[in-house]
Amino acid sequence: MTKLTEILAKLPYSKPFLFVDELLHVNENSVIGTYTFKEDLDFYKGHFKDNPVTPGVILTETMAQIGLVSLGIYLLGNNFNKDTVIAFTSADMQFLKPVYPNEKVTVTSQKSFFRFGKLKCDVVMTNEAGQEVCKGIMAGMITNKL
Repeated sequence: MTKLTEILAKLPYSKPFLFVDELLHVNENSVIGTYTFKEDLDFYKGHFKDNPVTPGVILTETMAQIGLVSLGIYLLGNNFNKDTVIAFTSADMQFLKPVYPNEKVTVTSQKSFFRFGKLKCDVVMTNEAGQEVCKGIMAGMITNKL
């Protein structure tokens, strides 16, 4: 099992709320991963009628799962266990282009800082044409249950 597949196995999500298909790269400063928004996902049934678009909150969640949580799991290494708690604390997002059903996106995250359990990253999502669809600054806390 490679480090990338180990991280995927440790993600605290499952379908239908897992928005990571693969991790392409991870090190102490960055992570890159992908996800394809399949057309049969439930939220497309009502957002928007006859012209489905991926909701911004789902784009934000995808960026957090790849760009914050996956990187946090890597940074914790062997200290990540069943008692680890991950909490999303803030996001400042800009939405630049719509993401439609069946689009594959790539999320790239650069660590700003990680100390005292707080991780902050600059995160960018691009479409298959390499265009930025959204970007922002995200932060979260990673700690163990008391």
